[in-house]
Amino acid sequence: MTNEQFTTEFEKTRPQLKSYILRITASVQDSEDIVQDTYVKASMKIEEFRGESSLRTWIFAIASNLAKDNLRVKKRWTEDVTDICREKALSNPNYFPEIMQIQQSSDHANFEVKEHINFCLTCISKSLPLEQQICILLKEVHQFKVSEITEILDITEAMVKYYLHTARQKMVSIFEGRCALINKNGTCHQCSELNGIFNPKQRFEEEKNKIEFAKKADHPDRQYLLDLRLEIVRGIDPFNSVGSDLQLHHLEHNRKVMENFLDKK
Repeated sequence: MTNEQFTTEFEKTRPQLKSYILRITASVQDSEDIVQDTYVKASMKIEEFRGESSLRTWIFAIASNLAKDNLRVKKRWTEDVTDICREKALSNPNYFPEIMQIQQSSDHANFEVKEHINFCLTCISKSLPLEQQICILLKEVHQFKVSEITEILDITEAMVKYYLHTARQKMVSIFEGRCALINKNGTCHQCSELNGIFNPKQRFEEEKNKIEFAKKADHPDRQYLLDLRLEIVRGIDPFNSVGSDLQLHHLEHNRKVMENFLDKK
C-alpha cells in the first residue's frame, strides 16, 4: 500500500476514530491530538501492515495504544459524575450564559434527549476500568467483532468476553440506580432539567416518548434496555450532530470538573 493510498483510507476512518477517542478521553483536544499522532505513527509503519487484519482494525489498534498511554496515569471518574458536575455548573455564574450563547450562535446547538443520552454514556463509561470501557465501546458502539478486539488490544478472546460481560453488568447497574428515564427512583434528572432550559415550551414527556428504551422502561430485561441505549449512541457522531457544539461544551465542563475533583481526593 502506498502512502497516498493509506492517507485516502485513513481519512475514511478518521471521523469514527475521532469519535471513539473522544468517548475514551472526554477531551476534544486529546482526541484531535491522538488521531493525528495515530496518522503519523501509522504512516511511518505502513510497510509493516501485512493485511492480516483490516486496515481499520490496525489503525484502531494504534490509536487505542496511544489513548491508553494517555489515560494510564489519570484516575477513573466516579459513578456520580453527573451530580458533581451539575453542582459545579449551578455554582458557576458563567456556565449558563456560555451555553445560551452557544445555542444562539451555532447551528449545532439543539438540545435533544437522545444526544444527551450519548453524552451521558460517555461520562458514565469513564467510571469503568479502562480496558472494560475500551472493549464496550469497540464492540457495542463501533461494532468490532470480538476477534478484531483481540487484535486491537492484544489480549485473548476470553479476556475480551470477560471485559464485555463485566462492563455491561456494571453499566446496567449504574443506569438502573441513576437514570430517571428507566427508573422512577433514579437520582439523575439531568435530561429533564436541561430540556426545561433549552425547550421551555416543550413537555419533557413528549420528548422522552420518542426514545424507545424510555418507552420500554418496565421491560424486565435490563440488558435489552442497555442495548437500546447503545443503539442510540451508535447513531450519533459527537462532532457532527444537531447538538454537537452544545454537548461538546458540556463534556469539556465535566472533564475539567472531574479532573479537579479527583486531584483533590
